[in-house]
Amino acid sequence: MSQSFEHDTSFEQDAAQATRDIADVAAVEIITTAAVHLMSAAAVKCGLAEDPDAQIDLDEARKLITALAGLVTAAAPDIADMHARSLRDGLRSLQLAFREASAIPDAIGEGPGEKYTGPVN
Repeated sequence: MSQSFEHDTSFEQDAAQATRDIADVAAVEIITTAAVHLMSAAAVKCGLAEDPDAQIDLDEARKLITALAGLVTAAAPDIADMHARSLRDGLRSLQLAFREASAIPDAIGEGPGEKYTGPVN
């Protein structure tokens, strides 16, 4: 019984520490970190990794790119232009890579995330 209590207390302490750690992180860092994770996953799914034949999944890439476009578009007014510009550049590169990897490319303006970013060509 005491082991369970000690484990619960340790978990609560870890959770409290994580909360304190998050509280010290600026919003722009959390936003850019989330964007980088989305970009990395989308790049792999677009076939831009070491083993594209085994990792390409354009359906998954579409979802990731659309989520990234929504995040970047929504956050851009609130983060510094320096951050927004680099995120937009990465997003555009992924949108173009997706178009290039597609056997039947989407119409201009219909690609992943283009409802948020506008047409990419």
